[in-house]
Amino acid sequence: MPKNNYFLSAAWAALFAGHASAAVHPALASGQLGLYPAADFRLASGQCQDCPTPRQALWYFRDEPIAVPRAAGEPPLVWLGSPDRIDDAMLAPDGSRLGEVPLQLAPKIASNRSWFDARSLAFFRQREVSARGTMNSGVFTARSLWPRDFVLAPSAAAPLKSQDELAGWVQAEHGGARSAYATRTVWQRPGSKGAWAGKPALAVMLNGAQGDDDEAYGGHFAIATGRVGPQGEWSDWLVNNFYNLDSVSEKGIVASMVPMDSYLMDLNSGQQYYRPSYMLVAVLRDARTAAAYQSGIQDVFTHFYKHDFTYKHAAANCAGISIDMLRKLGWQVPQRGPTGRVTAVAAYGYMAASDRSLQSGQKTYDYFTEEQTRLYPAVAFDAIGRDLLALLDGQAGRTLSAYEQQLRDDVEAVVLVRIPQVPSSRAFGSAPVYSIAEYRERVPADRSKWQIVPTPPRPFPAALRDGPAPAEDAPMLPLPVLGTLAGLGAAGTGALWRLRLWLRRRKLSAAPAVRSP
Repeated sequence: MPKNNYFLSAAWAALFAGHASAAVHPALASGQLGLYPAADFRLASGQCQDCPTPRQALWYFRDEPIAVPRAAGEPPLVWLGSPDRIDDAMLAPDGSRLGEVPLQLAPKIASNRSWFDARSLAFFRQREVSARGTMNSGVFTARSLWPRDFVLAPSAAAPLKSQDELAGWVQAEHGGARSAYATRTVWQRPGSKGAWAGKPALAVMLNGAQGDDDEAYGGHFAIATGRVGPQGEWSDWLVNNFYNLDSVSEKGIVASMVPMDSYLMDLNSGQQYYRPSYMLVAVLRDARTAAAYQSGIQDVFTHFYKHDFTYKHAAANCAGISIDMLRKLGWQVPQRGPTGRVTAVAAYGYMAASDRSLQSGQKTYDYFTEEQTRLYPAVAFDAIGRDLLALLDGQAGRTLSAYEQQLRDDVEAVVLVRIPQVPSSRAFGSAPVYSIAEYRERVPADRSKWQIVPTPPRPFPAALRDGPAPAEDAPMLPLPVLGTLAGLGAAGTGALWRLRLWLRRRKLSAAPAVRSP
């Protein structure tokens, strides 16, 4: 139990157990879980013996509450994190109760660098909240708190003045970490009545840069699906969250399909405790495009848990995996190309030499040569947003695929959502970077002064593999680097030969003449 004086002890709070039960209900008792009715799932843990879920996926959530489908066809596993919920309640001034329910917070993970404090309490005290947690002995242990005023409200369209304004909107007010929650309808179908309750949605989530981690300026990326709630709620949307499975996150994050309120507002792993976020929402009149994405990405998660492929910070990161699925479905999001192949060769040589590591050189080379919409969350967000608006305005400039035609026909509105950072003991974050050059401007020139959070490895058990482990990418010289070295070698050899020839001629010309006898 956190040592905050505004939380009651479990023993004292048990006196109020009789008042607590009416406000607490099982997490799957009602409502939605993404596009699906929550009642289509049952509560389990990773130790489940009869779940229709791959054993590899269950291994990652051995002691965690999860939702598994009652029938085939739905997500095989959703990481709930908590079995119970409280809806629409106010925090007591001292944080000791949520409504009439005695309250305490879930324990802080030891490696977590920030925590809920008096500033967090003041933030949530301004509004009604919902919570996920566990009810035990009359006390509700909250794992996440969700602001109930974070809703989508139809409004008159305020289109972006130019395509470049999308990036400007993300970067405004230093990324908006301290800004107010805000929504902006940037496109609306002519004749639309603006009634969004119950409508399906496909949402693109961009999380900003962290304020005290020099390896996290790139931000994070995810795609979510769900239905707009009766009052514009979106806390139960399903977020497809890809993280590295082979390391243990200092915040307790595990790659998974997860409810939006847990994704953003979990007290340990919630994105909003570390940085601001931005969301582009396509409100739909038919669920088919959102459902197609969700179905496809579920299969990707199955392969991911089985280690058929692994997370790579350049070639297969949160942005790359997500946008690859959109392109596989037929959404031809325009590519931006690599940062620079010539620069990549020079960067490889510099990092390999300075770090005395071919692996360091390879990592840097990969960043410079990877296609930018697959590499940078901010660039992926920008490219998808621009292209969606171009599709809807008939300005895509290409023959549309079947998926793109459905998307064009089904979108009723496009809404931008700015989500501020929850104040806590953590430093405020900012907007994510859009390029390597911007990243280098933010980090200290002296790498020894970088703030880095180490994460221990999480080896995948050999017994869980269905086949041999994928071959590891051994550090090697990329072909362009080899070509450059070969060219430099040839040029050097030629220069040396010409130098020797010049010296020889110079020596001959300087020798004294031989007289005839």
